[in-house]
Amino acid sequence: MTGRRSDARRNHTHILAVAEAEVAAQGAQASLERIARIAGVGSATVRRHFPTRKALLEAVFKQRVHDLCDRAHTLSGEHDSRSALVQWLRELLAYSLAARGLADVLSYEPLGKEATPDSCAPAIGAAGAVLLRKAIDDRTVRPDITIDDLLVLIVGIALATENHADPATQADRAFRLAVAGFGADGT
Repeated sequence: MTGRRSDARRNHTHILAVAEAEVAAQGAQASLERIARIAGVGSATVRRHFPTRKALLEAVFKQRVHDLCDRAHTLSGEHDSRSALVQWLRELLAYSLAARGLADVLSYEPLGKEATPDSCAPAIGAAGAVLLRKAIDDRTVRPDITIDDLLVLIVGIALATENHADPATQADRAFRLAVAGFGADGT
C-alpha cells in the first residue's frame, strides 16, 4: 500500500474500517454494496481495493489472526502441551464467535490449495501446528490428529452455533465434548 496515492490509502483505510463494522454486525455475508455506500465510494472502488469478498474478509481479520498467532507462540512455552493446545483452540473458537465471519474465512482454506502466504488459514494453521506437534511429541494428543482436523472442528462449531440464542455457551459445550474425544488414549 506504500506506493499508492494518499487518497487511495485513505479510501483503503476507510473502506476497511466500514467493512470491519459491517462484518461485525452482519457476518461474512455483509453486503459489499452497503459497505461501499456507507464508505461513500462506488462499489468499483471497493472491488479495486478488495477484488473478492475473501480478500476483504482477510483484511478485516488480519490483526485478530496476528494476535492468535502471537498467542500460540506464547502458549508453546507452557509445560502442559495438551492444555496449551486446548486453551489456544478455545481462544480461536471465542475469536471466531466474537468476530463474526472469521469462521467463514477459515472455512475457505484449511484443506484448500488457493491460499496465499498472508491468508488467515495458513497463518492460523502454522501457529496451531506448533502447539499440536508439541502435544503429539509429549504423547498427550493422538498422533493421527492434524491441524486441519482441528481447524475444521473449530470452524464447524463456530458456524453451527453462531445463530443460537447463546452461541458462546452452546459452542463451549460442543467444544468440551469434542476435546474429550482427542486425548492420547483415543477417548
